[in-house]
Amino acid sequence: MNAPKIDFDLKKIRLPLEVILPIRKVRNPQKTIGRFQTIVASVKELGLIEPLMVFPEKNKSGHYLLMDGHLRFYALKELGVTEADCIICHQDESFTFNARINRVSPIQEHGMIMRAVKNGVTPERIAAALNLKVDRIHDTLNLLNGIHPEAIEIIKDKQVCQSAIRMLKKVIPLRQIEIAELMITANNFSQGYAHALLMGTPADQLVAPEKSKQVKGLSAEEVARMEQEMQSAEHDFKAVEQSYGDNVLNLTLAGAYVKKLLLNAKVIRFLSSKHPEIFSVFEDVAAMETL
Repeated sequence: MNAPKIDFDLKKIRLPLEVILPIRKVRNPQKTIGRFQTIVASVKELGLIEPLMVFPEKNKSGHYLLMDGHLRFYALKELGVTEADCIICHQDESFTFNARINRVSPIQEHGMIMRAVKNGVTPERIAAALNLKVDRIHDTLNLLNGIHPEAIEIIKDKQVCQSAIRMLKKVIPLRQIEIAELMITANNFSQGYAHALLMGTPADQLVAPEKSKQVKGLSAEEVARMEQEMQSAEHDFKAVEQSYGDNVLNLTLAGAYVKKLLLNAKVIRFLSSKHPEIFSVFEDVAAMETL
C-alpha cells in the first residue's frame, strides 16, 4: 500500500508579507467581518499561532499566492507586522483549508478556558487574546456550576447557547438530564426551546419555583396552562420517539418490497390498467432515495 501523499512542507519558513499575494480581496474586514478584531487581538497578544498557507507563484520567483489565512494576513498588516511564518503548499488548490472545520461548542470552550487558567493563564490575558470582556471569561468559567455531569456529557459537543445552558441550573439534576435529551432528540439547542422546556417543568422539579415561573406579560394561570401543554407535548414527543425506529424499519422494508414488485412487467400492466392511482403512488415510493 502506497504511503499517503503530503501536499505541503512539514517545516515553516519566514516570508515578508510583501511577497505574498492574497487570492481573494477582503474589503474593510474591520467593519464587515465580526471575528476579525478577535483575530487581531489574538495575534497582538499571542503572536501568529497558525501559519499562513502559501503556494509559489508561477513565473515569478520569490513570490507566493496566499491559499489560506487571509484574515490572519490582514490582521498582521493592520498591526504593522512585516513578516510571517508560512507553510508551502505543493498544489495550487483554490479551496479554503478550514472550510469543513468543526466549531468549538460552548462547553468545549469552557473546558479550554478552564485548562488555560489551570495552567497559569490569567482571565485578563485570555480576554485580551479573544477580544472579549473579562466578565465574559468569568461567566464561561462558571458556566457549568450546578449542572449535573450526565447532562453535560449529553450536550458537550453540541452548539447549545450559553443562555440555554444556564437555564438548566434552574431545574433539579434529573430534569436537567431530561431537558438535555429532549434537545438532542429535537436537534434544537436554542434559548427559546430551553425556555419553553423550563416553562413546562413541574414546580417540584424546579430549584426556585417562585422565581423560575415568573414571565413578563403572562399571568399565573397562563403560565400553568403553558406548563400543562408543554408536558402533554413532551409526552407525545417521547411516544413518537419510541416508535420512530420501528416505523422507519417497516417503511424501509415496505419500500424495498414495492421496488421489487415494480420489476415485474405483469404487475406493472395490471396496476397501470386496473389501479392507476395505486400504481402512481407505488412509482413515487420506488423513486424515493430515503424514506
